[in-house]
Amino acid sequence: AKNIPVITVDRSADKGKVVAHIASDNVKGGEMAAQLIADKVGKAAKVAEIEGIPGASATRERGQGFHNVADKDLTVVAKQSADFDRTKGLNVATNILQANPDVQAIFAHNDEMALGAIQAAKSAGKTIFIVGFDGTADADKAVKDGTLAATIAQQPDQMGKIAIDTAQKVIKGETVEAKIPVDLKVVTK
Repeated sequence: AKNIPVITVDRSADKGKVVAHIASDNVKGGEMAAQLIADKVGKAAKVAEIEGIPGASATRERGQGFHNVADKDLTVVAKQSADFDRTKGLNVATNILQANPDVQAIFAHNDEMALGAIQAAKSAGKTIFIVGFDGTADADKAVKDGTLAATIAQQPDQMGKIAIDTAQKVIKGETVEAKIPVDLKVVTK
């Protein structure tokens, strides 16, 4: 109401006027995860998807990107939400692996759920190719020790820098892009 410019970072806003949204390209990241699974596990590999909070922009976008590739190159046998939570990720992955013992890979919409899925696979005595998303410190450690196949790493330091640079431009009255993507990188051992 007071015409104060709003910039969103990492999560989009569903209402209101936003002058710029700065975030990882979650769709691209989902595509990167599916492509990595297809390349490393094989085309038509049986894969499960552990989704984030239903309706959240990251859940929608990461899922969309994943399915852009997976629906052509993989066999998605199960998908279920675990609300971006490690314990729920463990429980959901346990249920998925009991119902689908031939699952070869799991894509989790964040690292917390992926870390829960690692525990589920270990408890089931299975070696599963698990890919998370975010590039958290715990995920990096799991990648280094070989329990997590990969994480699609965000670059929050870059998001913050770009947000400050964008805010300075807006304050000066300069035109800025409405959507500003921040690069992602695949982290493997």
